[in-house]
Amino acid sequence: MDLIVPDYGLLFWTAIVFVGLLFILTKFIWKPILNAVNEREKNISDALALAEKTKAEMTALQSQNENLLKEAKIERDAIVKDARETALKMVEDSKHTAKIEADKILASARQTIETEKAAAMAELRTQVAGLSLEIAEKIVRTEMSSDEKQKALATKMVGDISLN
Repeated sequence: MDLIVPDYGLLFWTAIVFVGLLFILTKFIWKPILNAVNEREKNISDALALAEKTKAEMTALQSQNENLLKEAKIERDAIVKDARETALKMVEDSKHTAKIEADKILASARQTIETEKAAAMAELRTQVAGLSLEIAEKIVRTEMSSDEKQKALATKMVGDISLN
């Protein structure tokens, strides 16, 4: 039963050693341990606050990036629209210029055709007149080959002149 019931002397020395150990732990070790725990708690809370702040900044940056993307898309659409309008205007201007040039070329061709036609008609008239004179000359030569025909013609012409 010695194991179950301790001796009072042993209890006394165990209590003194325990109180001494408790005093030493409280005086020299407990404060540094508490300071380290408190400092660690402070570091953890600071890290959590920094994480929250960083998370808020990331949310703000993400929102700002989305706004920038929207603005960039709007600007891109405006640039594409302007480019299309400019291209259409250039095509229309080119068509208009080509039509004007084609009309000028057609007018010039028509004028050239009219000029050449008039020249051809004048040349044709000159040739017809020349041929008519040649034919008339041949007819007159055959008609005037005898003296009697010449006298009859001269009389007829004198009659026509006196009537006028």
